[in-house]
Amino acid sequence: MTPLVSIIMGSTSDLPVMEKAAEFLNEMEVPFEMNALSAHRTPEEVERFAKGAADKGIKVIIAAAGMAAHLPGVIASMTTLPVIGVPIKASLDGMDALLAIVQMPPGIPVATVGINGALNAAILALQMIATGDETAQQKLASYKESLKKKITKANEELATIKYAYKTN
Repeated sequence: MTPLVSIIMGSTSDLPVMEKAAEFLNEMEVPFEMNALSAHRTPEEVERFAKGAADKGIKVIIAAAGMAAHLPGVIASMTTLPVIGVPIKASLDGMDALLAIVQMPPGIPVATVGINGALNAAILALQMIATGDETAQQKLASYKESLKKKITKANEELATIKYAYKTN
């Protein structure tokens, strides 16, 4: 299998957050890879990865980083592939990472999801891939339909809860 999505994290301490992206891509049957690369500790490896990702067949990169949060931007500066940044809640409730990732200079965009938003990053990655892939579009449609069904079921369950002053 050739990976379509690359999940990159600054260290394996980010894995508990990034597993949500991996689980979603796995459920959607999207080939992906996962690696730990650090913009500060392994800059040569980051450069090699970023410059070679498209040649490997990667379509979208999801890059997670906390604190200084340079990894997504550094990768984005070295590739034409879309990069989705996931700010990790490591300090300052993750606001430092969020601001570092979202405030990229002109010409180096990084799509940014919410703090610890790995699932949304994976969904966004699949939406990007789905622009040219009918099977991926169908999987996304089914996934979104399942979200709707969960809410419908939750409302049915809420209807059974009784309070003296509850009107529905």
